[in-house]
Amino acid sequence: MEHTLIIVIFGALFGWIIAYAGLNKYNVISAQATFENNTVIKAILLSIGVGTILLSIVMGLGWASFHIKPFVVWGIVLGGILFGGGMAVLGYCPGTLPVSAGQGALDAWIGITGGIFGGWIYTLIYPNLQNILQTNWGKISFYSLFGSFSAGYYISVFIIGILISYLAYKIPNKQAQQDKKWWIAGILLAILNTIVFLKFTTNRPIGASTSYPYVGAKLSGLTDAIYLNKIKTPGHWELIFLSGAFLVALIWALVKKDFKWQLIYSAWETKFGLSKTRRIIWAFVGGFVLIFGARLAGGCTSGHILSGGMQLAISSLTFAVFVFVGLYTTGKLFYKK
Repeated sequence: MEHTLIIVIFGALFGWIIAYAGLNKYNVISAQATFENNTVIKAILLSIGVGTILLSIVMGLGWASFHIKPFVVWGIVLGGILFGGGMAVLGYCPGTLPVSAGQGALDAWIGITGGIFGGWIYTLIYPNLQNILQTNWGKISFYSLFGSFSAGYYISVFIIGILISYLAYKIPNKQAQQDKKWWIAGILLAILNTIVFLKFTTNRPIGASTSYPYVGAKLSGLTDAIYLNKIKTPGHWELIFLSGAFLVALIWALVKKDFKWQLIYSAWETKFGLSKTRRIIWAFVGGFVLIFGARLAGGCTSGHILSGGMQLAISSLTFAVFVFVGLYTTGKLFYKK
């Protein structure tokens, strides 16, 4: 019970940070797909830059351990592209979906449904995907080059962390009004994830996408599925974590009196009009592709790009590249004028 409460609190903090900076909004994430609003990438890069330095310190002190995702080559490449495409169409990430759902976003609820279905399908066909997933280069990270927490390692990590943080500030934001909340959110996410990593808290990174196939398998009764047995522990953890994010988003919206049931947002209306059916279909498809891609790659924005990026994991950094390839390519085609 005590451990569950800690996870809920961490999820609530995560949800509040995301909601505070508006990083969960459809208008913000869909605009990132066309590079009309770079708030999301700026916050992620700053979080990785600051988190890389913080995490290297606590790991060097023995307070935390590495949790590197293996470099499953074709899973990372194909999953990254699919994830980016789903993110562009849906306008949400696995971790931001429950936050927006708590604020009344109906398309987020539909995206969650599509994601659970996509996770369920992935669980069903997982045994048949082994040809794609068999090319595994192992758990490679920047730490692998040094093999110890040497002075050279710390100096290199600090330089990389500073450069990534500097890049976050230098990336232009095309919005007329540049909201500074993104850098507060980036720093807070780095601190939160570092705390979650600690051995005396949860000894694992933040994550989100594993909860979707976990819920799908549980609801459908696939209790003996190979993939469910593989993800049972992280799936349960992330479900509790995202429940905390959902609850704080709901409470925060009610307190601020800006809770509102809404299906179509201005960025969607500008491109596609007010057809509810069209938005429902694409939100479901986007959620399906998003989670299927995440599972193929073994992670998502929070569990792969953010948590893996903070560890300078080669698999996660590569995943991030292909996510933005899929995100921008899909955004350019899907939201073309």
